Amino acid sequence: MGKGGEPVRVLVTGAAGQIGYALAPMIARGLMLGPDQPVILHLLEIPPAATALEGVCMELTDAAFPLLQGVVATTDPAVACKDVDIACFIGGFPRKAGMERKDVMSKNVNIYKSIASGIEAHAKPTVKCVVVANPANTNAYILKKYAPKMDKKSITCLTRLDHNRMVGQIAERCKVPNAKVDGVIVWGNHSSTQYPDVNHGTVGSKTIREAINDDAYLNGEFMTTVQKRGAAIIAARKLSSALSAASSVCDHVRNWVVGMEGRKYVSMGVVSDGSYGITEGLVYSFPCVCKGGEWSIVQGLEIDPRSKDLMEATHKELLEEKDLALSCLEE
Repeated sequence: MGKGGEPVRVLVTGAAGQIGYALAPMIARGLMLGPDQPVILHLLEIPPAATALEGVCMELTDAAFPLLQGVVATTDPAVACKDVDIACFIGGFPRKAGMERKDVMSKNVNIYKSIASGIEAHAKPTVKCVVVANPANTNAYILKKYAPKMDKKSITCLTRLDHNRMVGQIAERCKVPNAKVDGVIVWGNHSSTQYPDVNHGTVGSKTIREAINDDAYLNGEFMTTVQKRGAAIIAARKLSSALSAASSVCDHVRNWVVGMEGRKYVSMGVVSDGSYGITEGLVYSFPCVCKGGEWSIVQGLEIDPRSKDLMEATHKELLEEKDLALSCLEE
C-alpha cells in the first residue's frame, strides 16, 4: 500500500459528521498510516450535508497538512469509492438520546446494503474496510452479504474503541501509563452485551487481576463502565463519542495495515470462521494479531465457564440482530 511514496486513498463516509470531522485531520496528520505516508482523502456525504462538507474541505486546505495530497469530496458513492485502498464507514443514521439500537437498525442496514455495491464495483480489490456506524457488527455483516465478490477478510468493524476504553480504565485504576496495559479483549458485539475480558491481559509484568486485586470490581463496575461508556458520553456531552472513536479508527487500521507496535493482540470485529464456537460468517469481535496487512484470530485461549457464558450472550444478541436486519431489508 502506497509503495514508493504513492498516496493511499482513504474513504471516509459521513465525513462532515462529528466522527468524520475528527477523523479527517488525524488521517491527514499520519495517525492512521504513519508519518511518511501521503494520503488522498475521499469524503462522502449525503446531499443535505454537501455544504457542510465544503466547509470541512476549506479547513483541510487551510491546515496545509504536508501528507495530504488531495481531497475528493462528493455526494456520489461511485465517485467516493473509486480506487480507494481503505474505507472508513462512519456515515449512518445516528442514535439519539433515548433511542434503542433496534430503532436505528432498519435505516442503517439499508444504507449499508446500498454502499456495498458501490465499494465492490469501484474500490481497489485489495480495499480494507472498517465499519463504525451502529449497529457496527451488523452493518458490517450486511456490507459483506451484499458485496459477495469482496474478500470477507477485508470487512471489519470497530471494537477497538471498547478495547481502548478497557485499557484506559485499567491504566487509570493502576495509575500507570496506557502503554503498560496489554492483552485486553473485547468479545462479541459493539453494544452493551459485549464481554470486556481481562483474563489474558497484563499490567507491566503482572496479570491484570493481580495488579488490580479486586475481582468484584473487574467482574462488575469495570465491565458496566466499558459496556455503557458510549451512553455515559452522550449524557455528558449531549453528543456521541467522536474524538475517541476517530482515534480508535486510526489505531484499528494502523495496527492492521502498518504493524502491531509490539501489542500482544488487538480487538477487531471480524468475520467468524467458527473459532470459539461463534457462528461462521457472523461479524464478532475477537482478539486478533496482524501481520503483512492480514488479521488472524488468536487461537487456543483458555476460556473459563463464566467467560463462555458472557461470550455466548453477546453471540446470541448478534444472531438476533442479524435476523432483525435481514427482516428489515425484506420490508
